[in-house]
Amino acid sequence: QVQLVESGGGLVQAGESLRLSCATSGITFSSYAMGWFRQAPGKEREFVAAIDINLSGHIFYGDSVKGRFTVSRDDAKSTVYLQMTSLKPEDTAVYYCAASEFIATTLVPYDYWGLGTQVTVSS
Repeated sequence: QVQLVESGGGLVQAGESLRLSCATSGITFSSYAMGWFRQAPGKEREFVAAIDINLSGHIFYGDSVKGRFTVSRDDAKSTVYLQMTSLKPEDTAVYYCAASEFIATTLVPYDYWGLGTQVTVSS
């Protein structure tokens, strides 16, 4: 059974930082590209960041988070991380991690999804 479990969300003030984690099981983690997406109330789910398998080294970020967020992975722990700095109120959303056989910036290629973790940034 495949499981992706996000953690690390919470309530922070603008300018502060958070680190999200996504622990996976049931997949060969090192063979999957991992993505982070977010969804704010009333809005569509949007791409945040993606990291390819280690041999590739490819990483992509959404325009709104470039320079502030950093995605990384630890294959030994089957976990992907999203370090978020200089948080803004507009970063408020539910953050989801997802696994795909190839790296992508759109939702469709991702086969497996977590249930999400809430991030709220107050002004």
